Amino acid sequence: MGLYLNPNADAFMQNRNKKIYVDKSQIIYELNDLIDSDDNFVCLSRPRRFGKSMAGNMISAYYSKGCDTREVFSQMKLGQEPCFDKYLNRFNVIKLDLNELYQNAKKKNEHATLIAQIEERVVEEFKEQFANVDFEKDNSIDECILKVYKELGEKFVVIIDEYDVLIREQVPQSLFDSYLSFLNGLFKGTTIRPAIALAYITGIIPIVRDKVQSKLNEFTEYTMLDAAQFAPHVGFTAEETKALCEQYGCDFAEFQRWYDGYRLSDEVSLFNPKSVTSSISRKRMGSYWSATGSFEALKDYILMDFEGIRQDVVTMISGDSVE
Repeated sequence: MGLYLNPNADAFMQNRNKKIYVDKSQIIYELNDLIDSDDNFVCLSRPRRFGKSMAGNMISAYYSKGCDTREVFSQMKLGQEPCFDKYLNRFNVIKLDLNELYQNAKKKNEHATLIAQIEERVVEEFKEQFANVDFEKDNSIDECILKVYKELGEKFVVIIDEYDVLIREQVPQSLFDSYLSFLNGLFKGTTIRPAIALAYITGIIPIVRDKVQSKLNEFTEYTMLDAAQFAPHVGFTAEETKALCEQYGCDFAEFQRWYDGYRLSDEVSLFNPKSVTSSISRKRMGSYWSATGSFEALKDYILMDFEGIRQDVVTMISGDSVE
């Protein structure tokens, strides 16, 4: 059990112990269908504070050999599914919160060597947990994965939360180049692919094609505009929000008026979890989601002009609609 390799379930259990908690465990049912398939590299993009990190903690707690979570998952929605435990605590999990790692390194003015730091920490945990495997001093993470797979036949689940932080922060080119090399080692080689049972990465913005697309073109992307089977699993559905309103004596119609801003399909309408839970806790409606990020950051995203978003904003400001 380590911080990054085969982590325990503490983060997941802390999320579970929140006063207001919605069971989103059925996302794992969807992921289990993708294990060891041609579609097992998943990239899911959602807005800030939409439950991405909580989902990552839960997914890690389900697959990680570093914990025993049978009891807790058997009591969740996932536990009602046949063979819910098919992959329960069966894989070596590598879990990286890239935003946390970057921000911590930035505070110490050590972010220029961020990728080298990540490699060093994770490789050290490989050496601790697989003492019988003969790792070399300068092995990278992908080389360690291959050694374990070759010698022990054990597969990995790789989870990267906020994989896009180095794009959003517009870091120096040298750091970005080292990050591209890192992604290339993990996700591009045909040799390493059989060793990875599942790769699950999340971000705020969809894959930026002129930045990292060539390194992530093995991934199937699920965005707000094309969420497919993952549509109801990150964010609160209308049914889940209505149930919370009934439980806590809130006016669902008022929540719809304030927070029903995401319609992923004719069947799925999503509410922002941060806004819903904050309104219930504070017993008043408010713009809680907008307080979690700056408008300066929004300006940066518009200037990136992903898929023509800058012109779309100009069009909407002029009074026209955009589809």
